[in-house]
Amino acid sequence: MSESPALPARGRVGVMLPRDLPVGDVLPCARRAEELGFDQIWVVEDLGWRGGVAQAATVLAATTNVTVGIGIMPAGARNVGFAAMELATLAQLHPGRLIAGIGHGMPGWMRQAGSWPASPLTLIKEYASALRLLIAGEPGPGNGRYVRCEGIVLTEIPSIVPPVVLGVRGPKSQAAAGEVADGLLLAEPATPAYITASLRNLGRDTAANPPEIVTYDAAAVDDDEEAALARVRPALETVGEPEWAAHIDPLPFAAELRAHRAAGPDARQFARTMPADWVRELSIAGTPAQARAAIDARHAAGATSVVLAPAGPDALAALDSLARALPHRH
Repeated sequence: MSESPALPARGRVGVMLPRDLPVGDVLPCARRAEELGFDQIWVVEDLGWRGGVAQAATVLAATTNVTVGIGIMPAGARNVGFAAMELATLAQLHPGRLIAGIGHGMPGWMRQAGSWPASPLTLIKEYASALRLLIAGEPGPGNGRYVRCEGIVLTEIPSIVPPVVLGVRGPKSQAAAGEVADGLLLAEPATPAYITASLRNLGRDTAANPPEIVTYDAAAVDDDEEAALARVRPALETVGEPEWAAHIDPLPFAAELRAHRAAGPDARQFARTMPADWVRELSIAGTPAQARAAIDARHAAGATSVVLAPAGPDALAALDSLARALPHRH
């Protein structure tokens, strides 16, 4: 019988491989991130870009100790039995080095692919419940409204079951994560206030049963604070749009941010003229000391893993500067 996921350790820092990373930089980025001491590497799966499972498999094979996260695999995109086989195989070949992120997927993309259900919440609850059972070597549950895998049993299961986290935003979906998943993956911007609100939404005793809480944030580190803030601003251009409401609502300047966004339709101008204090709150940016403080604040709010999404045109070149904010470096 395989082991259950270990309780989450506090204080981990990861780095994201951006979806538009040139293919020739994927493995150099992964290897350099491990050399620099990042705890995790996260790959993304956006429709039309690169597949999450293929990226994770390649990065795991090209590195030695770093944990690799998939963030996220849309629930409607893959049959759960076959998704469980893929993840179990990765976890079997690379014990203790995988985290699986599952989400609804962006509605527009999923509709394009013909995979947007009438009830996304029902689908993700059924899917996550079945996926965790199957990866652990348990029989698939009774058939539900969307997920049908009753009686399926994987014969090849990992010695360490990978955590399954839900990459979801809204209170109902986060409450579902509290019922059927090992934790949450919070998309950027994952401010401390948003982490706190999301933990409340889980609706369970997080002290007795600590969840895995992974956060994404746009990041730039430079000895010149203004240069770092300028580099990260373009990554904040969409923050004022409706789908980011759950991220914005807990902020003390939420009303001002919305008014600033409503003042003009130009997203570039919105981000370019945003007050510096807002940029600091909505990203991990500044000098190495300031970036470390932002990372520490997210850990203090309940994040178990803080993942830095390199801002700027060259993610590989950014890794060395981002690593200056790693706690063990100082």
